[in-house]
Amino acid sequence: MSRVGRKPIEIPSGVTVSVNANKVDIKGPKGTLSLNVREPITVKVNGNKMQVERPNDERMNRALHGLTRALLACHVKGVSAGFEKKLLITGVGYRASLEGKKLSMALGFSHPVYIDPPAGISFEVSKTQTEIIVKGIEKSVVGQIAANIRDLKRTEPYKGKGIRYENEVVRRKAGKSVSGGK
Repeated sequence: MSRVGRKPIEIPSGVTVSVNANKVDIKGPKGTLSLNVREPITVKVNGNKMQVERPNDERMNRALHGLTRALLACHVKGVSAGFEKKLLITGVGYRASLEGKKLSMALGFSHPVYIDPPAGISFEVSKTQTEIIVKGIEKSVVGQIAANIRDLKRTEPYKGKGIRYENEVVRRKAGKSVSGGK
């Protein structure tokens, strides 16, 4: 059996899970998420634990078993604690600020770049205006928004200017060097 799918999901206090046929609704202090479970996979709730089961060992069922369990675990964590991604801005004159809920960034272009947060996403900016924190309850949406922000001005390898994730390592390159030649 799948090692991931076999592991039960702990349901923390304050989180309620309801299963209706193939739809699982998860409610917590941060919000509500739901997941439609594919047909052969079943979800059972016993007290404060949730178990994902599959009918047989067919290849597709094995794949769905682990996937469904991982998605449900992320949903439970999202409605109870939430997810966040931290981005760092490096470069002279590069900065971020909040205008209401909208994120405004100066990234060396001739105009500021504005990003409206989608539903369920919030932005935070540090006092130094060089750190952006993307927060939300759905892990995939938080990651996608953070990736979209990073793609606006990726860190370049020569001077290290741009936007990067907090723990991302940027390989630096040497610039032009004078050749002692002909």
